[in-house]
Amino acid sequence: MSKHEVKLSSADRVLFPDDGITKGDLFNYYDAVADAIVPHLRDRPFTMKRWREGLAGGSFFQKQAPKGIPDWIETRQFRTWPRGQRKDERESRLVDFPLVNSREALLWMVQMHCIDMNAWYSRVDKPDRPDFVLFDLDPPEEPEAFALCVRVAHLVRGALDELGLESWVKTSGSDGIHVVVPITRRSTFEETYEFAELLSRRLEADHPGEVTTEWLKKKRSGVLLDHRQNGHGKTIASVYSVRPKPGAPVSTPLEWDELTEEIRPRDFSMEVALARVAERGDLFAVTLRASQALGGALKALREA
Repeated sequence: MSKHEVKLSSADRVLFPDDGITKGDLFNYYDAVADAIVPHLRDRPFTMKRWREGLAGGSFFQKQAPKGIPDWIETRQFRTWPRGQRKDERESRLVDFPLVNSREALLWMVQMHCIDMNAWYSRVDKPDRPDFVLFDLDPPEEPEAFALCVRVAHLVRGALDELGLESWVKTSGSDGIHVVVPITRRSTFEETYEFAELLSRRLEADHPGEVTTEWLKKKRSGVLLDHRQNGHGKTIASVYSVRPKPGAPVSTPLEWDELTEEIRPRDFSMEVALARVAERGDLFAVTLRASQALGGALKALREA
């Protein structure tokens, strides 16, 4: 029994106006999914993305733990740089990041109008050593684009398999797909960035028109493999996060054989995510116990 209690205010406030989904609905979902999501957030610097008036009112990011944060929510101080540029210390600042290490800390974030839960790729004991490489797949804005995104996700998996690396997949909960490669905490962010870039550019060369690394949308053709998401201080919406999109879709882990061209991100509502956890447990739990090192695969890509 926890000695901490999070009091929910404005439970009837509608956060998703097209769906009538309230702050209370969000609170109840995160309460129910806490045992699955908290292990993925634990000991990771957390960035609050707050939607005080729901989707209609827009959001703002808050890295610094706000005044009035309960003293039982831990914080850890790290230096941050604008736009991730870790060069000039004069442009940096020290930030006290909250840590979501418990069900109650998670629910307090909902009370503070966080819809999705965004945390670092690394943990506080080794902040410069990420736990995973992320391939963030962003489909083009055209009909049947998600089906193409599914095909590209399987191409990424195949390329990783050839390098001897296992990967896991989840819907981003937004419009795309996240392919996650859990690794032992030996590699730097510079190395994970290089690895993701080299593999993405190889796939772009092998599959023109389907895969692109082009950042500018007007120049793109195909699914963007965004290697730029691998970097110190970057955040990712955690597995089981509700996303601020119509229908309140959830970033949901899948078995690879479930990732077919028939599915769509909006298929995975809060109710569906909870039912899947109840039936299958946390399909991403294995990603927290990585035993595969990145070094050999990175060396192979450099020499290719």
